Amino acid sequence: MDKNIIDLKNITVAFDGETVLDDLSLSIRDGEFVTLLGSSGCGKTTTLRIIAGFIEPDAGSVFFDGLLVNGIPPYKRPVNTIFQKYALFPNLNVYDNIAFGLRVSKTPEKEIRERVSEMLALVGLKGFEKKNIAYLSGGQQQRVAIARAVINRPKVLLLDEPLAALDAKLRKDMQNELKKIQRELGITFIFVTHDQEEALSMSDTVVVMNEGKIQQVGTPIDIYNEPQNAFVADFIGESNIVDGVMLEDFKVKLGGRIFECLDRGFDKNEPVDVVIRPEDVDIVPLENGMIAGTITSVTFRGVHFEFIIDVCGFKWMIQTTDYHEVGENVGLYIEPDAIHIMKKSKYSGMFGDYSSFSDEMDNISNPDFEEGQSADKEVDPS
Repeated sequence: MDKNIIDLKNITVAFDGETVLDDLSLSIRDGEFVTLLGSSGCGKTTTLRIIAGFIEPDAGSVFFDGLLVNGIPPYKRPVNTIFQKYALFPNLNVYDNIAFGLRVSKTPEKEIRERVSEMLALVGLKGFEKKNIAYLSGGQQQRVAIARAVINRPKVLLLDEPLAALDAKLRKDMQNELKKIQRELGITFIFVTHDQEEALSMSDTVVVMNEGKIQQVGTPIDIYNEPQNAFVADFIGESNIVDGVMLEDFKVKLGGRIFECLDRGFDKNEPVDVVIRPEDVDIVPLENGMIAGTITSVTFRGVHFEFIIDVCGFKWMIQTTDYHEVGENVGLYIEPDAIHIMKKSKYSGMFGDYSSFSDEMDNISNPDFEEGQSADKEVDPS
């Protein structure tokens, strides 16, 4: 993965006068598993279609292996695409679906047999050659789509939310399968999803997008532990995002108290956003806490309890295996390495307080509350 196989430079796309991609630049390395992650309308699928050649950018350049490919149609690009609907041929069996591309390119039948056999082994469908597509499960159909897409040995495989139609357990199984297949083939996978868990579990690199712009590019661990702004911190997992002031290197003030942290390089007394993940806070006796709060709700999540804790009107989310009662006054203890400092951005103040989350839950249980009232009320998207 030393050289770039794809370079997008200053890509701009607008539909009906509305900007969908805004001066986007991105480089993708050969053999990398890259995920474009974002909510609906962020521009991730448009980016995929630009790479495939289905859409031409209004401005900007697309390079494959250093060669400009603007204007080159999809069938002449070294890519194949798997869509959310697998577009398999219902009148062909598994073998003929997988062999289709090779037959179009007039590959000798002997080679077709060898390569189809190789693909069936790769996707775990040996013995399914004569099966009718209509009688396969969703996961089996997806494996056929993968085999058909990679049998032509493209340099890049584009996957547009291919797991969206599968149930939760099968999705997890196919996440593992896709990563295994990508490693065995050694080709570049570019995967589009709105599901953060999918992105974190499968990718070498995650590209977080919003409003047609890239918000952050990094490894899953970097994206989770070192988000660059409040949007990324909120979109990837749960986050408490509070206002702070960076007094000096390694010292931040939040909630009226000074905390040690590991961050530096900010101006003295610079206003900042402070991110603290729910699993990184300890609930302790009131007298041992750095901050005090009152538990307003408790939810059992299977492996842990999720607490909403009111700290001077700001609702924190804390996740721990220790049980506490609603109404209990508790202390919160935060280690220096649990605190991450971010510069203020256009997303500051929009995320990270679970008040709207808690209030909405309260309203659902309120007999005087009418459902229509929630239409203009902002609800935490987490």
